[in-house]
Amino acid sequence: MKERADGEKKHRRKKTSRTYIGGQAVIQGVMMRGKSGMATAVRDDSGTIQLEAKRITPPEKRKKWTRLPFIRGVVNFVSSLVDGMRTLLRSSEVAIGEDDEAPTKFSKWMEEKFKVSVTDIVTGIATVLGVVLAVGLFLFLPAIITGAIQDAAPVIGDQGSIYYNLIEGGFRLVIFILYILFTLLFPSLRETYRYHGAEHKTINCFEYGDELTVENVKKHSRLHDRCGTTFIFIVLIISILVFALVGWLLVGLAGMDTGIGALNRAIMLVIRLLCLPIVAGVSYEILKLLARTNSPLVLPFKAPGYLLQMLTTKEPSDDMIECAITAFNKAYDMDMDPNSPEKTFATETKLSKLLPMMKKSFAQKDIDESDAEWIVSLILDIPRSALGEDRVIKCSECRKILDVFEERLTGRPLWYIFGETEFYGHYTIKVDERVLIPRPETELLVRQALATIKNGDNVLELCTGSGAVAVALAAEAAKDKEITLTATDVSEDALELARENARINKANVIFLKSDLFENVRGRFDVIIANPPYIKSSEIDSLQREVKDFEPRLALDGGADGLDFYRAIAAKAGRYLVRGGLLILECGEDQAQEIIRIFRAASRFDYAMVAKDYAGIERVVKIGF
Repeated sequence: MKERADGEKKHRRKKTSRTYIGGQAVIQGVMMRGKSGMATAVRDDSGTIQLEAKRITPPEKRKKWTRLPFIRGVVNFVSSLVDGMRTLLRSSEVAIGEDDEAPTKFSKWMEEKFKVSVTDIVTGIATVLGVVLAVGLFLFLPAIITGAIQDAAPVIGDQGSIYYNLIEGGFRLVIFILYILFTLLFPSLRETYRYHGAEHKTINCFEYGDELTVENVKKHSRLHDRCGTTFIFIVLIISILVFALVGWLLVGLAGMDTGIGALNRAIMLVIRLLCLPIVAGVSYEILKLLARTNSPLVLPFKAPGYLLQMLTTKEPSDDMIECAITAFNKAYDMDMDPNSPEKTFATETKLSKLLPMMKKSFAQKDIDESDAEWIVSLILDIPRSALGEDRVIKCSECRKILDVFEERLTGRPLWYIFGETEFYGHYTIKVDERVLIPRPETELLVRQALATIKNGDNVLELCTGSGAVAVALAAEAAKDKEITLTATDVSEDALELARENARINKANVIFLKSDLFENVRGRFDVIIANPPYIKSSEIDSLQREVKDFEPRLALDGGADGLDFYRAIAAKAGRYLVRGGLLILECGEDQAQEIIRIFRAASRFDYAMVAKDYAGIERVVKIGF
């Protein structure tokens, strides 16, 4: 009795979290499609769930005419058909695997000449064949059978009569049911129907306000109001009414002879084909209308669709439900968060296919496309110059590449992801969010310093950050001279990383925590600094990878970007020996103002400016 009461209580529950998200079963997985994204979760041959997620244009951003009632049904039907077929093919690559053969000359020619992949061609052909099969089974075949009956028994009337259309519609429905029953003979399709059940159960679980867990999902119905099976049933019913109306209009108003005759039947079939968009548009609106309510009054209209869903959905296993939950959560996350990253299946693929996809995605996110080349080059351990040679990317290699690629799409700098970068040709510098990533232009600072430092010099670097400059200076100078090099920074976190970089590169550097000269003692022959020089007001306008990930402490140079240069100018003379040299890196258009700052703060013998490869005044040298 208690179980019955619980069941009745559950039956009376109302949906509290209706969602736009719908889906479909794919090969060994589930695809979920929301307003802003489409996510597909497939279990590969190792038992791991792989996830692919792509952004789509939300309805409110599409052209207005595509959102008009009835027209939107046709647009959604076509897009769902194309996307569904493409998703099925993509899921097969994960579930079944790809061919190991090298790309053919034809596939290369198609990609180079027409900028279209063979996969896209296959998707298009499969979509067209699917439409042709559907039209043949559910339009031509019923018409041929009914035409044959009409020839034998003219009493049923011509194609404009209600009896003719009822009989033809009945055959259409019978053929559809027989088609479904036929598919049940195949184990692989029965498995797909179980994933279809997992899709429905997951959406129902969410819409009833329950947490998406396997146990919760299992409790819900595998029937859903917005199912494609129900949509097809509605299409079949509406087609009877529309075709009957069209036949009546042609006979009553146009005076067309729709009686016996192959030509007349062919003309009528063409007219019905032209009416299919109307049928799809009306059916879509009816489906949405029925899905808005659980009122018992509309149950008789939903019941036939539910009965058909009993055939096209089966009870899923726990691992199937896990796939559906994974896909739903990602689609929901993409709807809620515009920054939710896209994901790509890790399958054995070709470099000629993977690299352009990565570059295209980076370009859409305003990320330097060369980062895609760096990712592939570093993970495959091949020079960037060899990326023009096509090769097969193994599944394990693809997974590593995609892990970095997807994290880079979030905006996180590439070298933070890899955890290290190269500086001054061959020095490995570890980097993370504690420090700025060393820039190529900073190598000019090192070259200028090396050209000045003499044997026995006492050298100080301020604002060392990752220690890249200090490490390169100490290691390069050690080749032909002995120097003492002290590097300071206000951040203990930065100094910790700088010490590690010195150990890795066997560089002899003394690190000291100090806010500029605060804890510095003694005098130095050369003082070097690459201080923060970005204007405070400009930081938020920098690239996302800089403003959101690199430490603001190492970027912010105050209102005009020159606060640190003023602080250095105020005290530098006390820490330099007579004849000493101060070498400073600066931002664009700052060099001359920095010289004026030093001229106002203290006496010095000379000032020089060095330009970088872009012709920008990058390094200021001031002799005391």
